[in-house]
Amino acid sequence: MDLEEFPIGELARRTGCKVPTIRYFEQVGLLPQPPRSSGNHRLYGAQHLALLGFIRHSRELGFSQKDIREMLDLANFPDHSCESIDAIARGHLADVDRRIDALTRLKAELERMIGECEGGKVTDCRIMESLADHPHNLCLDPHHS
Repeated sequence: MDLEEFPIGELARRTGCKVPTIRYFEQVGLLPQPPRSSGNHRLYGAQHLALLGFIRHSRELGFSQKDIREMLDLANFPDHSCESIDAIARGHLADVDRRIDALTRLKAELERMIGECEGGKVTDCRIMESLADHPHNLCLDPHHS
């Protein structure tokens, strides 16, 4: 039992995490169910505070629930190599790099479309023409999505 126990509202206040989000993390098994008081109220402690901080920070960095779950499972073996955690982070970084590349291509396409617009009438609008071009013949990169 933790030295300090507090209700879900206090956990939410301390972490900046909304109560429904805390309950969701419990429901999907990322955050362990807390013990209950004699009045059947959830009582959280330092372990929940630390885990919720880890989960929130991981989500802010874009890690998936699956990745977070795997890292939390690996944390149960503190003497093992961190090779698996490193692999998870490297895989996530590769995904981020792919998304950045896609966004860079998307930005270039939008800049091209806007740059070709002459501000005339809608009927002559190059942006509308580009967006309506289904086979993407007018696009810089037909696979910009």
